Amino acid sequence: MAIPAPLLRAAALACAIATLGACGSKEPPPEAPRLVATHVVGAGNARTEANYSGEVKPRYETPLAFRAGGKMASRLVEVGQAVRPGQPLARLDPADLELNAGAARAQLAAAESDLIFAKAEYERYRDLRGRHFVSQAALEGKEAAWRTAKGRMEAATAQAGLARNQSAYATLAADAAGVISAVLAEPGQVVAAGQPVLRLARPGEMEVAIAVPENRVAELKAATEIRIALWAENGRTYAGRIREIAPMADPATRTYAVRVSLLAPDADVRLGMTANVFLGRQGTTAGVLVPATAVFQQDGKPAVWVVGAGNALVLRPVDIAQFREDGALVAGGLKAGERIVAAGVHKVFAGEKIRFEP
Repeated sequence: MAIPAPLLRAAALACAIATLGACGSKEPPPEAPRLVATHVVGAGNARTEANYSGEVKPRYETPLAFRAGGKMASRLVEVGQAVRPGQPLARLDPADLELNAGAARAQLAAAESDLIFAKAEYERYRDLRGRHFVSQAALEGKEAAWRTAKGRMEAATAQAGLARNQSAYATLAADAAGVISAVLAEPGQVVAAGQPVLRLARPGEMEVAIAVPENRVAELKAATEIRIALWAENGRTYAGRIREIAPMADPATRTYAVRVSLLAPDADVRLGMTANVFLGRQGTTAGVLVPATAVFQQDGKPAVWVVGAGNALVLRPVDIAQFREDGALVAGGLKAGERIVAAGVHKVFAGEKIRFEP
């Protein structure tokens, strides 16, 4: 007996509905806890010190420039290249300078001819005056012309010497041994006389350049210990000494430029490296130091996320004593050994379970 088509369609629809219902009853797998950067709170009485970031620079760094203007024809050195005294570094197109030197030589030759003629005329009139063939006024005129030609000769000689020196200025040479620290012009560029085209760092004493806010300059004088740590050399520190404090603040940043000398640098200290300067002072400050990124505002008050039981986050209000360059000094609300969220504090919520690297 054949089954009617309407009954077959109804049965197929019922099976599909049952299948969908069975699929919808399965619960999705739970999401893995979020991986969060954390920080373990250290013991109290944080050390009293300031931390400033800076760059390793040479104490003596000279901008090099051509003494004559023109089109730069070639550059013979690269950044980081060591040079010796007298070594050619760059050259100008010498065509214009050679033309000026040629014109000066021609003017010198003309002035020399005028001087010879004026002197001969003066001597001839002096002889004629002795025989009373010319007047005294005529003789004085020839003498004045001779002295004028003599002055023009001296001026032309000086001008020729200057043009000759200008031709030599087409080659820029190093005046001392050092390392090329910057290139400020390229071949094909037209430069003016005195415009820096290279920067030469001389070997010897190295220092760290930092910028200090105007309200923290007094801390420099109170520092009892100065340590310098290189970012690339984790854990190593060098002794330092404040060599110079700028007498005026930068008009844009309102900070004072400070130079801190490295007292005993080794071969690992290289120009351009990033460094941190720690200015230590006597005594300690009550409180614990935490990353500044761990503190946020909750209802207008500072707070942190504490990792509680089961790795669930708990909101904890804290008292901030001071924001420093190396973090935030918490005077109350945290205990040593507690783990807090160090970054991404605005992307988590209370009760959320997290995971972290041990």
